[in-house]
Amino acid sequence: MKAPLAFVVAAAALAASAGFAQSKDPSGLGEILVGANRNSVPYAQNDRPVVGLRRRADAAVMVLTISSDSRDEAVRKQEIHTVLLSTIDKAAAAGLEVVWGSVQLLPVTKANYTGWPLYGAGRADTSQVSVLIKGKLDGGASDTQVRLHTFVRGIKGSGRATIGYNGTIQLTVVNPDQYRSAIISLVAEDARQTAALFGPNFTFNVTGIDGQVAWSQVSPSDVFLYIPYRYVIFPK
Repeated sequence: MKAPLAFVVAAAALAASAGFAQSKDPSGLGEILVGANRNSVPYAQNDRPVVGLRRRADAAVMVLTISSDSRDEAVRKQEIHTVLLSTIDKAAAAGLEVVWGSVQLLPVTKANYTGWPLYGAGRADTSQVSVLIKGKLDGGASDTQVRLHTFVRGIKGSGRATIGYNGTIQLTVVNPDQYRSAIISLVAEDARQTAALFGPNFTFNVTGIDGQVAWSQVSPSDVFLYIPYRYVIFPK
């Protein structure tokens, strides 16, 4: 019997910067925040499979922090919430949205804006809340960044409440699980084509294709959606 010819095409390791679809809800994850893995080469990732679906992100977000150092805790909360409520109204008027989350993004609305956690800001009598201002990626990533930057610069404080931001953006994707079938089709086609290179007497075996959809950023405006598969080419 011939010795099998192993041809490992993609590693299954997943980096901390990649996200994983955890929800069993048929509606999917909703909108998720994409993390970029930046090494010496921008967006380089050696732990990502070769085959996946590259697409334009749906939106970009910029972090906005509202903080107050009023001595009275109730006053601090009131000042922060006043600014946050005003931000919600102004964002809607500007075609933007206020959201919250580090992976799955949830809308911040007039019905829930007082329910988001306030954290200390370096001193016992200082509180803050961090939210995200989201804008659709209609033009280039830089265009959306300028739009978000202009918006957050225009937000005014209230009392001793002040605004903080750093001007950088992160990309988002709506319900990455919806692309699962497309990703599997791409993997299957690649496996078939690779096996054919070795001749008609070779076939392939795919593993890991039942894994969770993961994602990473691959350019200023594009994301890469993938499943951590592996496949092996061997004689029939």
